[in-house]
Amino acid sequence: MIYPSIDKILNVVDSKYALVYVVSERSKQMAKTNYYQKPLKEYKCSKEIGRALEEVYDGLIKIEKR
Repeated sequence: MIYPSIDKILNVVDSKYALVYVVSERSKQMAKTNYYQKPLKEYKCSKEIGRALEEVYDGLIKIEKR
């Protein structure tokens, strides 16, 4: 099970498509640069995709409407 759940994240983000795009780009960035916005011990997920979802849920990544 992925933390946080998609239902919780959709309260923060309006579009599933925007969420998928932003999370995929952020997870690639994490894998490439090893830069994380929180200390590694604070993440519940061990993979970059889950960590990117956590950052969106925590408000560390903002998704702007166009």
